[in-house]
Amino acid sequence: MNELLTTLFSGDYGLAPGGAETVLFVILLSFVIGQFIGWIYMATHEALSYSRSFVSSLVILPVLVGLMMVLMSGSIIVAFGLLAVFAVVRFRNVLKDTRDTSFILWAIMEGLAIGTLRCSTALIGALGVGVVLLYLRLTGFGTRHRYDAVLGLQLAGDNPTLRLQLARIIDSHCARATLASQQRIGAGATALSYRVLLRDPTRGAELCRALENTPGISEVTLFLREDEAEL
Repeated sequence: MNELLTTLFSGDYGLAPGGAETVLFVILLSFVIGQFIGWIYMATHEALSYSRSFVSSLVILPVLVGLMMVLMSGSIIVAFGLLAVFAVVRFRNVLKDTRDTSFILWAIMEGLAIGTLRCSTALIGALGVGVVLLYLRLTGFGTRHRYDAVLGLQLAGDNPTLRLQLARIIDSHCARATLASQQRIGAGATALSYRVLLRDPTRGAELCRALENTPGISEVTLFLREDEAEL
């Protein structure tokens, strides 16, 4: 039993110092940096399309790549072996989820570690990446809920009083609203599109009725979304 533990954790990294402690350090530091990249992406993202799985991948990819670099350190044979592995990998279908790519990289990394008899790297890496993935799943990291619907309508004329009524109705039903587009469509009418966060998503029909019952407002549509098209 002692010999088994010694074999697993005696340091199988060639020129890399620290043995198992090196892997733990790589996992922790790359995870922290991945979190930083994910938070920066979330804070600076302004496009309509947003993918929670992509943000999660930004966190897990540094951990995977860091572990791969640990595997390749001090051994040019392992480095060329890794390139050969990626050269023979082919995907018959386009991956629709970036997390799928992360799991493929994880599987390749684990296979490379075991194949080169670096058992402690494989075990600690599997536990470390597994903990990171569980953390992302349990905490829902990357989830944002800024807007949950797109509101479209037509406004007759350019009456400031009507604009004020519209703003009051939207404020009474929405916690947040942003004008996304405004377009003149002839005869003095204006087509407006808002991105809104409803106070109660189940009462979207009440917002539509309140707008439709207001003279000068027509063609009211409300399209519910799921966390900014998170995939």
